[in-house]
Amino acid sequence: MSQNQSVAEALNEAPLGLFHLRAVITAGLGFFTDAYDLFIIGAALSVIKTQWHLTSTQVGWVGSATLIATFVGAFLFGRLADVYGRKKLYGWEAGIMAVGAILSAFAPNVTWLIIFRILMGVGIGGDYPTSAVIMSEFSNTKDRGKTVGMVFSMQALGTLVGPVVAITLLGAGIPDHIAWRLMLGLGAIPALAVIYLRRTLPESPRYLAQVRGDGAQAAKSIREYSDGLVTVDGAASRVNRMTFGQFITNPKYLLMLLGTAGTWFVFDYAYYGNTISTNAILKLVSPHLSLIQSESLSLMIFAIAAVPGYILAFLSIDRIGHKRLQLIGFIVMGLMFLGIGVIPGIVSHIVPFIILYGISYFFAEFGPNTTTFVMAAEVFPVSMRTTGHGMSAGIAKIGAFIGVFIFPILSHKLGLNGTLDITFVFALIGMLLTLVLPEPAKKSMESISGQDHASSAVTRTTTATGA
Repeated sequence: MSQNQSVAEALNEAPLGLFHLRAVITAGLGFFTDAYDLFIIGAALSVIKTQWHLTSTQVGWVGSATLIATFVGAFLFGRLADVYGRKKLYGWEAGIMAVGAILSAFAPNVTWLIIFRILMGVGIGGDYPTSAVIMSEFSNTKDRGKTVGMVFSMQALGTLVGPVVAITLLGAGIPDHIAWRLMLGLGAIPALAVIYLRRTLPESPRYLAQVRGDGAQAAKSIREYSDGLVTVDGAASRVNRMTFGQFITNPKYLLMLLGTAGTWFVFDYAYYGNTISTNAILKLVSPHLSLIQSESLSLMIFAIAAVPGYILAFLSIDRIGHKRLQLIGFIVMGLMFLGIGVIPGIVSHIVPFIILYGISYFFAEFGPNTTTFVMAAEVFPVSMRTTGHGMSAGIAKIGAFIGVFIFPILSHKLGLNGTLDITFVFALIGMLLTLVLPEPAKKSMESISGQDHASSAVTRTTTATGA
């Protein structure tokens, strides 16, 4: 069947195919690495702080340095990917992550470890806007939440592999001073593996057609990458590029930015503060636990609660609604934190604590941890899409930095109950900020952003069955 459509319309209506799966794997492997690198430090710190006799402030810096650097990486790569294109930047962030992981493994002291973790954080930050937007721009309207959510769900595997690596190394009797270096250095392997895949990914056809005005190259790019599933012939007219000044002073996009960055900020405060500090939390609840025992409990919580949350999120996000799922997640997650904070004796009994803590994890993944990533990749106009996502992700990681850095301080002064009561307040704020966002599910990104002046009509034929 032939009809006149733009490149964006062709992609919006294309059935799921193998080219979507290739893009998911290419982008998702980076998020596996991101999660491993970010969360393995919790296990490594349990050893490092004893070996190097770290103060609580030094522990806070080692645990959170990477997060503050992701702020820089997300802003930098996000802006550059809108100016120079997605493909030119894609792969460089993985290289930075690999170098940072290797150098961290050879850090001679705590100062250099912090510096190398900062370097790695720049790469991790750069991965957020580039991977999210590339996937959203290859996706169709009906399944966009699913495909972008699948990319982010690779974080679940990285979160699982971290405790497995730590348990294996420590259980094998490897000396502590070697074990933590291996934990950190192994993060370079998946980062190096993904560089080639990312350099072979074509430029986003939406970016080519709507920002560069190169409809012919956009048509060729998507035809070759989709193996003929989507065939578009013709040229597209240039779409006026929005400047950063126009974007940041536009009331509509400022409100969207408040919604995406604000909800992500308060969520990351809660999520990273708890996740990276899981070992410390479990030790507060049950002081007699060994490091291997606490890592095993962490693994159990992630496997039973977090992983199903990720999977159910990407399977149902387009049906439930992206905004609605975020609201559900914030509400239940916050109530679990409130329960831990106010129920007498809950933080002194490991089983009831793990039940509530696990439910909070499930609804973090089946909610704002997935949806904040997805919505920031779909509500902004194409010429500012990675910029908007990068700003949102960068601001979010400031929240993560604060959460990780002050967790040991708050838990010392307020106890675990008081610390999680504060987390409940952040979840409540996230729920309220979600209300300012539109519902993106089942809508084209062009209509959501108000930039639905797609390129000139071109002829498109589709010949394939969906996957």
